[in-house]
Amino acid sequence: MFDLETPRLRLRPLATADLPALAEMLADPEVMRHSLRGVCDDMATRTFLDWSFDCYIKHRTGPLALMDRQDGNFVGFCGVSPERIKGAMELNLGYRLAKRYWGQGLATEAALATLEHAFSDRRLDSIVAIVESAHTASLRVVEKVGFGCFEALEFHKRAVRLYRMHRAQWQQRSVATGLIGSATPADTSVTHHPKHGKW
Repeated sequence: MFDLETPRLRLRPLATADLPALAEMLADPEVMRHSLRGVCDDMATRTFLDWSFDCYIKHRTGPLALMDRQDGNFVGFCGVSPERIKGAMELNLGYRLAKRYWGQGLATEAALATLEHAFSDRRLDSIVAIVESAHTASLRVVEKVGFGCFEALEFHKRAVRLYRMHRAQWQQRSVATGLIGSATPADTSVTHHPKHGKW
């Protein structure tokens, strides 16, 4: 297992101790307005947590808890997780933040760290992002981190955009933004802290 750090966030595997904060976030109708599965009750949150643990074991990836580096509070989650799309298993970038952390660029910061680890360390070939077409804030995040072209389709009976990024595209973006071959900008730097080996 491992931790990642950005200037403002620590990303680590979710734990049972996160259940109260996670349940509070997933029960917020504003947070879950664009969720494909809607507001979660306590049982649904426990199911999500168990699914996350299963992802760690079976796929060596999954949603990571986002922790505020200043006060240690739970911010939300972000990660690359398996998702079946059009009959094929894909690795999907997903994120969700508690409402009080909206509008601060934290989703973008977390997504950049997640993608850097996925493409540069794990050397994954392709990552998708599924965003509801009406979710303008999330559309801005995925486009800021480098997703461009998309396919419009229906997913769980909702109109969504299916974005895809390949490792070569991420590498080109990294070169263009100075993440490779020069000092890493402070707002996108990632520190890795392996624990008990590497995923």
